Formats: sequence, structure tokens, C-alpha cells
Amino acid sequence: MVIAYGRAMNDLLSGWLTDDGHCLDVRVYFEDTDFSGVVYHARYLHFLERGRTDFLRLKGIGHRELAEGAYGEPMAFAVRQMGIEFLRPARIDDVLRVETRTHLLGGARIVLDQKILRGDEVLIEARVKVAVISPDGRPRRMPEAVSAILGAPAPSP
Repeated sequence: MVIAYGRAMNDLLSGWLTDDGHCLDVRVYFEDTDFSGVVYHARYLHFLERGRTDFLRLKGIGHRELAEGAYGEPMAFAVRQMGIEFLRPARIDDVLRVETRTHLLGGARIVLDQKILRGDEVLIEARVKVAVISPDGRPRRMPEAVSAILGAPAPSP
């Protein structure tokens, strides 16, 4: 099967929506590891960020569009708090799955639960509190259109 570059390719790179969130597969490369071939702890933040970003992307919400005011006033999402539990290490060449689920959708924040798995084995669990901010960094309410998109179930395939 041949897939043309463009939207179809971008969608493939962005993982997929599920009934209750999003999944993204990532491979562990040499650059993600320490000298022993184990993933360096800070690299998990990159994997989690990709999961959150691609969750938004597949929901139709791009960071650029948010910043440009596509939903009213310009806005952005900023991580306000993150709790991470490191349960097991990942290693070079592992294929990991980043799962992202909305735990709470509020007027000015989102709380997401994220996991990184290798097969059925949970390696990382994280709870991420994300604030809605204006371009000057002040908190603001989430536009109703964005809230509606984030609260909507995944479209049927």
C-alpha cells in the first residue's frame, strides 16, 4: 500500500484516537538512552508530550491554530503540574505505547492520565495538569469550542 505524503501520512505519524483517549507508538532510539541502553528518565517527558500533542492534533486542535486565535482569543496549553511514577525501565529498540486519557476537563484546565507501556507492561504512569493560558502567560478560560472538541467521543472509523 502506498500512502501519499500530506494529511494521511501526518495522521499515521500521530497515532490514533480510542473510545476514551489516544494511543501513540514510539520507538526507543540510541539518543533516548544512557550509556547502559536504558531510557534516560527525562526522555519520558518527550514521549508524554508527543502523546498529548498528537491527541490534540487528531482531535483537530493544533498548537499553531490555538496561538493564532482560531477559537477566539489566542491561547496555549501549559503544563502546570506533573506527577510521574517510574515503574520499569525501557531499553534501546523497545517499541512503546503512549496512552493519553482525559481525567478532568474544566473551565481553565485539563487533567490527563498518561501511561507508557511495553506490550501489556506498564512502565510509566503520569497525571498531568494542563492550564489554559493567554499569550502573556496569564490563566484564561478555555473557549467553549475547544472544550466541546476535547469532550467529544472519538469518531467512528
